Amino acid sequence: MSLSGKTAIVTGSNSGIGLGVAHELARAGADVVLNSFTDSDEDHKLAHDLSQEHGVSARYIKADMSKPDECRSLVERAGVCDILVNNAGIQHVAAIDAFPVEKWDAIIAINLSSAFHTTAAALPLMRKAGWGRVINIASAHGLTASPFKSAYVAAKHGIVGLTKVTALETAREPITANAICPGYVLTQLVEAQIPDTMKEYGMERDEVIEKVLLERQPSKEFATVEELGGTAVFLCSDAATQITGTTISVDGGWTAL
Repeated sequence: MSLSGKTAIVTGSNSGIGLGVAHELARAGADVVLNSFTDSDEDHKLAHDLSQEHGVSARYIKADMSKPDECRSLVERAGVCDILVNNAGIQHVAAIDAFPVEKWDAIIAINLSSAFHTTAAALPLMRKAGWGRVINIASAHGLTASPFKSAYVAAKHGIVGLTKVTALETAREPITANAICPGYVLTQLVEAQIPDTMKEYGMERDEVIEKVLLERQPSKEFATVEELGGTAVFLCSDAATQITGTTISVDGGWTAL
């Protein structure tokens, strides 16, 4: 399908899942706004290169997703938002009674509250345009849990709940809201962790991937950023007009267990 004439804002999109989703939306014809909390030449080059590769308009807007005013300002500065992809997120692992308060606050702010603020700013623009798609990147941890990830699991469950409320509030409008729930995705960040994990467990690469990283992912294969991007493109299509308020798992069967 063609998303020509639509503009997508993707938070946390200067690497990993966010950048992959941005590329697939641009490949489908959407203009794209990239975002992160940095403001480097490399960030702006990502937007330039994406524009050149896909023949769309692309720009980079710095905004710290831990700050409510900057979340809303991102949408306001973009000026148009037909497709909002809330992807920004961070992680920290610790037992509840040892979980640093500042880490809890940061994870809830970036992984959950930012999506509330961007959605609140984007919905009036979508209503003005007469069309909109809110796509929240949740996680398998938005549907199930793991120990030592209290803030992340709480935030991702919250994202699923926020998605449902958004869908109900826009149910009579040409706007949909859905959450994509990935399992483990092979990003540069995950790739960089593999050598250290091999040393820690004394395993070869394939064994580490199957028995450690993908222990809970029955397919024993990583999802890819391209697959997640393709799912986002589908949710923007006419075929997905009546898909709203739900989750789509891209997790190799994780949440089927």
